[in-house]
Amino acid sequence: MTWKFYGRNTELQSMRKLLSQPRWFFCAISGRRRIGKTSLIREALQSLPQARQAVYLQVPDSDERDVVSVFADALKAAAPLGLPPEVQPAQLRRFSDMAKAIGVLCRAGWVVILDEFQYFNRKSLSAFTSLLQAEVDQLTGSAQGGVFVLGSIHTEMTALLEDRGSPLYARVTDRMALDHWDFRTLFDVFDDQYVTEPEDWLSLWGLFEGVPKFYRDCSNQNVFADQAQASQPHLGMRAVQALFFSASAPLAEEAGTWFMRELRGASVSILRLLAQQQPCAHQQLSDAYQHSTGDEKPIANYLNTLIDRYRLIERQQPVFAQTTGSRQARYQISDNFLAAWLAAVEPGVQAARVQPLARALTITSSKLATHEGHVFERMVRKLMAEASRRDVGDFALTDMVTGYWNRPRDSTRLIEIDIVAVNNDNQTVRFGSCKRSETKHDRASLAKTEQHIHDFLATSSGKRFKYWKQEKALYAPRFSADHRKALQQQGWTCVDLMDYRTWLCT
Repeated sequence: MTWKFYGRNTELQSMRKLLSQPRWFFCAISGRRRIGKTSLIREALQSLPQARQAVYLQVPDSDERDVVSVFADALKAAAPLGLPPEVQPAQLRRFSDMAKAIGVLCRAGWVVILDEFQYFNRKSLSAFTSLLQAEVDQLTGSAQGGVFVLGSIHTEMTALLEDRGSPLYARVTDRMALDHWDFRTLFDVFDDQYVTEPEDWLSLWGLFEGVPKFYRDCSNQNVFADQAQASQPHLGMRAVQALFFSASAPLAEEAGTWFMRELRGASVSILRLLAQQQPCAHQQLSDAYQHSTGDEKPIANYLNTLIDRYRLIERQQPVFAQTTGSRQARYQISDNFLAAWLAAVEPGVQAARVQPLARALTITSSKLATHEGHVFERMVRKLMAEASRRDVGDFALTDMVTGYWNRPRDSTRLIEIDIVAVNNDNQTVRFGSCKRSETKHDRASLAKTEQHIHDFLATSSGKRFKYWKQEKALYAPRFSADHRKALQQQGWTCVDLMDYRTWLCT
């Protein structure tokens, strides 16, 4: 089973065009760590009809001396490509030397890649941006070379490149934002790696979402091999054991090096609490934080930082909520890998230090099942959106798919509907229930969902659907033919992951 470069067709085409044009560029690429920013540039460079020399620097979160030293080492590694004679790695001492070297390289047609560029927003490193600005201003309008700046923290990249007071304000010539792989790409990966079971698709997406690096780690660790052996645990746990618990586990320190060094104190506590009970309301999370830490300070500022700066938490609003500050808002960790680590994998890793491995893996497996139940609803919403965007599937959306939940008072009952999908053009609304297993859609669950739909239609938000076509749908990773038929006879539409694979890949 070989690995190749997957997806990113639109981004790859844009990158090739940028690298092929006879002009200098200053391109900013943003996206979470491990999302494939560097791989995209490398793939584009390797696919050009004429080679372009490039030098890559991963900026350390350190001081000036260390950054310059690492850059000098990067230049030495690139020396066999033929550095310009003016660039002497051994003579680099200060940021001014580094900036001048970048200018010389660009004038010679080189591409310079500065990864983790957001660290230059640190006070100890901020002097470099003014020196880089001087070189950028001289290079603007020239016909050769270019600089890529890559960053994983949105607000700090914004501060460096978009704030009016920043030296690099208005210098960026091109921008690109990389998101997770879409589901069409993921299904392509699953096909190539012979991952055929819908339950495994959910497990892997619940762990890694669409982060290319993690799936490649699975391939490198032979997680996808020997799937036909009955003695093997299911694929999700094989991935967990190989990538987190083995002697050579490549992701054992990933979460710690990724976000723990960026976050401190209350922010970490909030993430841990949210992972155990997501999604949850502000008051619920605040009460849990006070009970856990004894700290009675409001958590609003910490939450806003995690939402706006790090984009690790998303604020969810029920359908037709009027304001982003609605008291009905709920919060959920926006990155599956982080949520899975905090909710399930980390407790098992901690247990493995003092308990037998089999017992630690049992702990993780049990907690992952709960985690998958939470993320499956999110998976369905994203699948619905992608299918509608590609004009396939069984429901065309005119608004983003969301759900509905209320804040019950003494006189009202709790209403909670997983999926509320709307098509304003043909006045159709779909109410959906998501379960990790088809057997969970039993008689009691169906009756409960029916009651919640009935109660919602009596609310001020639901009354607008009185004369609309109303659909009821059930979602699960897999529906057997008999179960699907029985549910359809009761008026329910059944949709599973196999359906979405057919729609998106045909």
